[in-house]
Amino acid sequence: MGKSYIYKNRKKLRWGYTTGTCAAAASLAAAVVLLRRESVEQVQIETPKGILLDLEIEDMKAERDWVSCAVRKDGGDDPDVTNGFLVYSRVSRENPFKDKWETRKSGCYEYKNGTLHLFLSGGMGIGRVTKEGLSCEVGKYAINPVPRQMIFSQVEKVCRQEGFQGSLWIEISVPEGVEAASRTFNGKLGIEGGISILGTSGMVEPMSETALLETIRLELRQKALEGQSQVILTPGNYGQQFIKKAMGLELEQAVKCSNFIGATIDMAVEEGVKGLLLIGHGGKLIKVAAGVMNTHSSVADGRMEVLAAYAGAWGCKKELVRRLLSSVTVEDALRQMDAVEGLLEGVMRQVTEAVDRHLKGRAGGRIAIETVIFTNERGILGMSCGAAGMLKKLRCEKPYAGMGRISPVGNRF
Repeated sequence: MGKSYIYKNRKKLRWGYTTGTCAAAASLAAAVVLLRRESVEQVQIETPKGILLDLEIEDMKAERDWVSCAVRKDGGDDPDVTNGFLVYSRVSRENPFKDKWETRKSGCYEYKNGTLHLFLSGGMGIGRVTKEGLSCEVGKYAINPVPRQMIFSQVEKVCRQEGFQGSLWIEISVPEGVEAASRTFNGKLGIEGGISILGTSGMVEPMSETALLETIRLELRQKALEGQSQVILTPGNYGQQFIKKAMGLELEQAVKCSNFIGATIDMAVEEGVKGLLLIGHGGKLIKVAAGVMNTHSSVADGRMEVLAAYAGAWGCKKELVRRLLSSVTVEDALRQMDAVEGLLEGVMRQVTEAVDRHLKGRAGGRIAIETVIFTNERGILGMSCGAAGMLKKLRCEKPYAGMGRISPVGNRF
């Protein structure tokens, strides 16, 4: 099969394929060489999405009882930290473990069908799961369910074709995965020592939101499983810095939700979180005052329109409303409001109330939710009425540094 493309925002983007697809293809090649004793330069594999891929085999090594093959990861036009990495599979007749007890303790996976018994483990660069809430059990190698099924299926197919009965041991490794893991969310999610072998469709969709949303969901799930009833949400790095330096809270209590405010609320409900405190920069959260639940600039803006509308409702002159509408940044608009006594406080009070109203509307009574709006230059611009109480609960759960007095909606310090 040739390259596959998708059009997004009028751009032609190339699909890639996952580490799971690479591992399955490398396992297929290694099994063919081991059982048929013939060289393989390319294999064809059908992904769960139904797309056929012809993948080149690299760095093949063969001995009497084992074969190792590699496939190079291609992320298409949405490359991640694993793009270009070689994903290896070593298929062996030799049992690397002393006995059944050591096999179980190793964290490997097993597949048995009749007289065929396959074992799957991770080698260099494959992480181990250390926290609950992931799709792999604690102590197991981070090889997700769909890639596991793909690997077992490809090796079983060759075994059936060649009439092989007995046991084979499959080891997946990504030598560059140890270093690459430090540039992923893995450590925070509870995967230590390497990367995960991922994929549900076998393909990497360019500019896909799915992977990011799944990461957010996993973090929420783990917070709930660890007994954290209240979770801090921050859209980005500004929020993370602010909660630590200005509010004395712990980053371990926070989940970074990016632009997906509404989707994160929904997922928090589904994962059993009891309360959310959204702490975000005004440049993001002012959009929520207009009911915008995905704050990415490609989806919606409306920040200046919100500020201008509330300034007009407060009673400021038309000329200032026009200047607010033409402001380039939120800070520029706030500076213009400083010129009228009481305007900024009055507008931010109404904005915060609107944000609070829309957040609670999305939550629909299913979860407690409060908000804090800030800017780097001015600190807190607004807090919903229940935010101080939720902050108190969060501080009871974790040690914190002292901070100044916090007042409800619209006040600054």
